Amino acid sequence: MQTLYEAAGGADGLLRLAGAWHARVMADEVVSHAFSHGYRPDHTERLAAYWAEALGGPTRYSEAYGNETSVVRIHSGDGPHEEMDRRAIACFDQALLDTALAGDDRLRQVLHDYFAWATMTTMSRYHGSADDVPDGLSIPRWSWDGLVATDPADR
Repeated sequence: MQTLYEAAGGADGLLRLAGAWHARVMADEVVSHAFSHGYRPDHTERLAAYWAEALGGPTRYSEAYGNETSVVRIHSGDGPHEEMDRRAIACFDQALLDTALAGDDRLRQVLHDYFAWATMTTMSRYHGSADDVPDGLSIPRWSWDGLVATDPADR
């Protein structure tokens, strides 16, 4: 069976999706606040590599940039931000349309479910402090059937 990574168009498809999502969040008055402190010039490429690994593609993100701990720490310590999270998910859903990945209903739903879970669970788990994030977390994997748990915290 084809992986989500392959179904989403591989590295090129996920790079387009990351670019479309980033453009959407930068245009959103609430979500863009998360980037007000600045962001890396290669943010889109790193995000695409992260999604690729999470969706069954190559492990380029872990090999080049770090593990899940480093990603979660970036998103931690800012207190609850449910409205921002909801809007980030809406931007993702629109990015799926922008990149024509919403044409396949099953793929669209699984990608939505992945992004919503990652946003509302792993990236929002440590509101108090980035210091609370455990060391050594692995990037959670997502399949057509949902989460493929890699760490106890994923469950």
